Amino acid sequence: MTSTKFGMLAGAVLALVWILIGFWAFVVVLVAMVVGAVIGRIVDGRLDLRALAGAFQGKRSSS
Repeated sequence: MTSTKFGMLAGAVLALVWILIGFWAFVVVLVAMVVGAVIGRIVDGRLDLRALAGAFQGKRSSS
């Protein structure tokens, strides 16, 4: 599944949740999707937590 198709599916799910259940359910599902995406990137090795923590602390290295 391409990123575009996945994004369209995620958008459709969020839209349906908002329409059928309401705004706060939409927010809960959105937060759960973001957390799931972050965990997936960590497991795949595409997100370095140490570099991310360093960026938030202002310890960026560009070299």
